[in-house]
Amino acid sequence: MYDIDTGSIGALNHVSQPGFKYSKAEVLLLDLRQPGEFSDDLFTVIQPAEVSRVMAVLDEINGRGGRGTLRAASVPSKPDWGMRREI
Repeated sequence: MYDIDTGSIGALNHVSQPGFKYSKAEVLLLDLRQPGEFSDDLFTVIQPAEVSRVMAVLDEINGRGGRGTLRAASVPSKPDWGMRREI
């Protein structure tokens, strides 16, 4: 299985050049599964191992780059609303 983190760092090392300024960008990872691999049922209890591995990689990247470095495409970067948090 291809490691997203290793591949992205390798690609950055390949294309980056000294003296150039780079900007942060978003990459959308949509439908990373084979057809029939699992259902889109909201109430399913069993998640395939691949989902756990992808989530572990995303958590690792977010741990290094800060919260929200990678997020689901359905989650806006600046939502119009948020949960009220009062104590």
